[in-house]
Amino acid sequence: MKFTILTLFPDMVMSGLNDSIIKRGMDNGLLEVGAVNIRDFSADKHKRVDDYTYGGGAGMLMQAEPVYQALSSVTSESQKKPRVVYVTPQGRPFCQKMAEEFAKEEQLVLLCGHYEGIDERVLEECVTDYVSIGDYVLTGGELASMVIVDAVARLVPGVLHNETSAETESFHGELLEYPQYSRPEEWHGKRVPEVLLSGNSKKIREWRLTEAEKRTKERRPDLYEKYQLLQLAKKRLSVRKIHHMDMIEAINRGRATLIYMDETECLLMENQSGTYFHTTYEATEQETYRPHFLDKLGPESLDKIILLMEHNEGCVSEIEKELGLHMEYQNHTCALTRREKLPIRGLYAEDGKEGPTGISIEPLTLSDLDYALGLYKLQFDDPEYMKHRIENDPMYLARFHGAPAGIMGMHVDGSIGMLEVDPAFRRKHIGFALETYLYNKMIENGEIPYGYIFHTNQISINMQEKLGMYVAKEYSFWLHK
Repeated sequence: MKFTILTLFPDMVMSGLNDSIIKRGMDNGLLEVGAVNIRDFSADKHKRVDDYTYGGGAGMLMQAEPVYQALSSVTSESQKKPRVVYVTPQGRPFCQKMAEEFAKEEQLVLLCGHYEGIDERVLEECVTDYVSIGDYVLTGGELASMVIVDAVARLVPGVLHNETSAETESFHGELLEYPQYSRPEEWHGKRVPEVLLSGNSKKIREWRLTEAEKRTKERRPDLYEKYQLLQLAKKRLSVRKIHHMDMIEAINRGRATLIYMDETECLLMENQSGTYFHTTYEATEQETYRPHFLDKLGPESLDKIILLMEHNEGCVSEIEKELGLHMEYQNHTCALTRREKLPIRGLYAEDGKEGPTGISIEPLTLSDLDYALGLYKLQFDDPEYMKHRIENDPMYLARFHGAPAGIMGMHVDGSIGMLEVDPAFRRKHIGFALETYLYNKMIENGEIPYGYIFHTNQISINMQEKLGMYVAKEYSFWLHK
């Protein structure tokens, strides 16, 4: 990801960022961070970029033209117009969700003001986002820009060595992070909680959740209120648990934002994919049902919905008509709700070595990309999607006596999928081995494996049921622009 900071003090910015995790990300080619001196674009022989304000008042104002030329030097090189963030106390409060949103961009340009700010005309023409890091005034935007770069950069895949750390810390799922402990076991008479020494993963997860809830309630009641609403939504969704497992797991994994909820329906957004999920808690017998959120949300919010999983057939026609979406796929949701790992049955060896049946399973890497693309014919013809999945989520390659034989992984919304077995290795239990392997990995992480099956694919339905999955009788529908 590329960060460009427009500033009057480039050395200040770069000296602050050219260290620690950010520096390591740059050295590894994962991050590109640069600073552009706005003074370099001044037509004044003394390189002045400020002048008096019209209408009078204290202080000087940064002129429009140098800022515009500096921005043009950055944005003209980009095929896609980057987001330009002006850091200002008048902007939207910066938060973790905004950091996650910015981390999806290929390039982020941050504009630093000084003096009394920047001429409004260039802001109107060039800026896409106004962002504040707090309700206080700094001498300039440099420190605020550095904060934003640090928060966003650590979410770029590969920047943190421990990829789970960005997913289990403060603000994950509207909860603050649970207490953490390291050696020694006792310090100043205070011992590490016994549960953390027990080795019981289930009890440790339960303790951490309880402590995170308690800490959030005490320190951030505003966040705790949002968390409680998500838990209420989950309770209501559980009336049709398997059918709504995608929405329930988005909440469980801390990846859901509640967009709208009332006593009859719920609209969530899955944060990593930007996918929306809508349902009525109980199946309606009405042939056509107009979702309430269509009338409760404003046009700006509705325009953001470009991919939606609808769980109620009666809502499809109204959503298509109102939002301009098109129904592409009709599915059954399936889920493995058991908490115990599946038996391997001799399909493969746990250490990645070849099992008794000749099958071995290993992580899929970018060196296998061409093989994966040739095997998995993407319905939406987007090779970049497969590359993104390999780089960001577990994808696995099965081998049969050393030869590539099949692939499987997770979609960006958190569902399992992309299972393809090489035709040359059919009927050798390759798919069964891959599914067992991935499901067990997810169960180890405390996740419930779930996915979607085309409603006409009876072979896949039979296979999932054989593995122990429950398949929802109701249909769900993919709608997109």
